[in-house]
Amino acid sequence: MLARRFTIVCLLATLFGIGFAMIVAEAGRQPRHWDEVRAGKCLLGCTGTTGR
Repeated sequence: MLARRFTIVCLLATLFGIGFAMIVAEAGRQPRHWDEVRAGKCLLGCTGTTGR
């Protein structure tokens, strides 16, 4: 019974650790060039400077 609870706690801690590591890794990642291009196009299109 104790081993089963210990296993469940270890699995939950592992899942939490993996999720936290993914969040930390995303914060340090450099932005991709296609994300910057897409954001630039949206800003130009949304400001009304497309010729109207």
